[in-house]
Amino acid sequence: MKHMKALIFIVFSFISVASAFAQQTDIPKDTLQKDSVQADSILSSNLRTVRGRATYYASKFHGRRTSNGDIFSNNKMTAAHLKLPFGTLVKVTNLDNGHTVIVKVNDRGPHTKAFIIDVSQAAAKELGFYGKGVANVEIAYQIPENK
Repeated sequence: MKHMKALIFIVFSFISVASAFAQQTDIPKDTLQKDSVQADSILSSNLRTVRGRATYYASKFHGRRTSNGDIFSNNKMTAAHLKLPFGTLVKVTNLDNGHTVIVKVNDRGPHTKAFIIDVSQAAAKELGFYGKGVANVEIAYQIPENK
């Protein structure tokens, strides 16, 4: 019975995450199909979570290249992390208001120990800290199989 409840929770969670992820603009549908498997995996039991502070990109970075070669857009749900592989989907939760988003790592940063992740302005708006500059967050991501 426990396993059935867990399975139902995972299925409903995946549907919620996938539908929220699918509503994002600026992300091609083929990317969503590839990422839906990874979005499902961040809901598995093999997660690593880290708490710390997040900030978001300044407007001056819009249109510049990220570390992985993408053109950065403050309108996409992306983030910078120092160590996670490019393409990793990360669930970011604002601990002050409970708002959650899923972002894709496509850049390196933040380059200070004061922050654990930099998110786009679109993500900061969804998380409810745009204009404040900083938020207390928890990030959750899938631990790679070979690590």
